[in-house]
Amino acid sequence: MDELDWDWFKSDGVWILVTVVVTAVLLWAMRHWIPRWITSFVIKITPKGQDWSRGARVIRRTVFWIGSIIILAVAVLLVLGFAGVDIGRITDELKDVGDAIVDWLRGSGIRVAIIIAVAVLLQQIVRSLIPHAVHGQVVKKEKKKRFIEEAEQRAETLSSFLVGVAVTVIWVVVIFMVLPEFRINIGPLLAGAGVMGLAIGFGAQGLIRDILSGLFIILEDQYAKGDWVQLGSVDGEVEYLGLRRTILRDFDGVHHTVPNGEIKIASNYSKNWACINMDISVGYGEDLDRVAEVINQVCEEMSAESQWKKSIIQVPRVLRVQNFGDSGIDMKVWGTTKPMMQWGATGEIRRRLKRRFDEEGIEIPWPHMKLYFGEASDERSSVKPEKPHFPKKQKRKSDDVDPMDVKGSGAIDGGGGGDGGI
Repeated sequence: MDELDWDWFKSDGVWILVTVVVTAVLLWAMRHWIPRWITSFVIKITPKGQDWSRGARVIRRTVFWIGSIIILAVAVLLVLGFAGVDIGRITDELKDVGDAIVDWLRGSGIRVAIIIAVAVLLQQIVRSLIPHAVHGQVVKKEKKKRFIEEAEQRAETLSSFLVGVAVTVIWVVVIFMVLPEFRINIGPLLAGAGVMGLAIGFGAQGLIRDILSGLFIILEDQYAKGDWVQLGSVDGEVEYLGLRRTILRDFDGVHHTVPNGEIKIASNYSKNWACINMDISVGYGEDLDRVAEVINQVCEEMSAESQWKKSIIQVPRVLRVQNFGDSGIDMKVWGTTKPMMQWGATGEIRRRLKRRFDEEGIEIPWPHMKLYFGEASDERSSVKPEKPHFPKKQKRKSDDVDPMDVKGSGAIDGGGGGDGGI
């Protein structure tokens, strides 16, 4: 028995042991070495600035489980064969399955591989071409107008959206091209997809409108993060700009969320440059030429200071006499500043003009009002009221009849006639 067992071990048992050892080594490689190789390969093919770690994780798990199942299945068949178990039927069925797979691979498999390869190639082209094109159109174009970080943020938002849409379209087309190669009828799928698309289109038309509006807002650079804008009846600083919504923060600190699809008019107060546009009112008795000279001098002195020199683009000056008001004459003052600096510069000009007008004796008019409460009691007692002067009555002619002299005429007693007098 021992001699027989030793002979069996030398003929078959050794191979079983070798199979087990090789299987363990292969499983160890599938667990440790293959994932590292897949990770390094994915890192090499990942475009710059993108993160494919999630995709690499999915690939590692898929390869591990499929490879482990195949290795274990082959090992079990080999062990059973070396142990003397008849696996001919199993191998025949596996051979038939293998022949069918080989035949499919020679026909449909090649077409599927070509379709997937072309899709992967197109995906790589899209992932590298779209960000490069968007970066060239947004960042390089806006380098002199905006901070580079803001332009890069806009380019990243726009490119990620376009890449996502393009990749989704590519793989949807791939799925509908590959399914017929597996003998799956895609007619019902196309019909169902059409019905579902209509349902989604009707139900999510507001969402689609918001996304498309946000895409054009970013693409056309209507406004960006940090700008002060007015969207309809709401104005404030843009804290967030996405494809679906815009978030504003006003002077009171109120947080406004505006769907992009609801924006009809977007007024940007900080696009490239801003205006100092103010009316200065002076009294009617002032010399307007002298007033204009004082205003221009104050603006020039302020613009020459280092604190305001970088903010003011065009020195504010008096343009014209704007209006004859109820209590004064309005002088139009206009100039340009860098974005978001117009309010601070306008307030500083008003402060300096008030001080200079006081020094120069220039009147700043305001509405006057006189209140009359009647005469004092002591004045009323000392002053004798004058008797009212009435003109003398002229004697009437006999044919002139005064209705007030007629008794019962109704002028006194309210009518009735006859003897109903006093």
